[in-house]
Amino acid sequence: MNETINRKASLAMLESMLLIRTYEEKAAAMQAAGQAAGTCTSIGQEASAVGVVSALSMDDLILTNHRSAGHLLARGADPARLYAEVLGKASGYCKGKSGSLHISVRELGVVLTSTIVGAELSLAAGVALALSMQESSAITACFFGDGAACEGSFHESLNLAAVWRLPILYVCENNQWQAFVHRRETMPMDRIANWAIEHGIETATVDGNDVEAVYRAAKAGIAHIRATGQPYFLETYTYRVRGHYEPDDQSYVDKNELAAWRTRDPIDQLQA
Repeated sequence: MNETINRKASLAMLESMLLIRTYEEKAAAMQAAGQAAGTCTSIGQEASAVGVVSALSMDDLILTNHRSAGHLLARGADPARLYAEVLGKASGYCKGKSGSLHISVRELGVVLTSTIVGAELSLAAGVALALSMQESSAITACFFGDGAACEGSFHESLNLAAVWRLPILYVCENNQWQAFVHRRETMPMDRIANWAIEHGIETATVDGNDVEAVYRAAKAGIAHIRATGQPYFLETYTYRVRGHYEPDDQSYVDKNELAAWRTRDPIDQLQA
């Protein structure tokens, strides 16, 4: 599927990415100033969140991980209510009880945010099975990182989805770093989609810093799910340019690698 993206849609995606970037930079600044607890940002990965979420329908359900702000904001979450949640205020989406790592927004179809690595993979099959039993046309989008792909729950979830033909869009945001360990130290290949192929699942790997490419790939994957009732695996190849959490000085990161990825900033690319 090579869907044409008009200027209005591109500008909307740019606006969404700028909102995510601004929100997360402010959240990091609040932590540094001692005004908020530490959090995990997805700065540098905005194109992955916006491209995929823009391709979903509002009936579709989302399960996400500890880098959830981008997915939530791309879905239409109110930044003020997200900040309220992070600050423990009753005006937050979960009345201030979830912090930044466990936010759910029922009215937006965000079933959960999990800080347990790979937990959303364990639960996605159940959510998708419920949709199938209800004979719904909606699908389940499950976001996770390359670190979660090294968990046993990854293979359990993909195997069950393939065998039971569950309508799941698996979105692996391969951002190269698993907490403080580079993925090269934990897996023998460069593409996580290879593991999905072995489960008999259709896959695509796309430049995760090109929001239009992500959008097109997600639309193609979603169309496949709706047409066949079977899962689809989308790997967005991207990079987080800040540390695992705030604060984190990234002393473990190769400075040349970080500099090279900064030149591929997804916002700069779309603006250009």
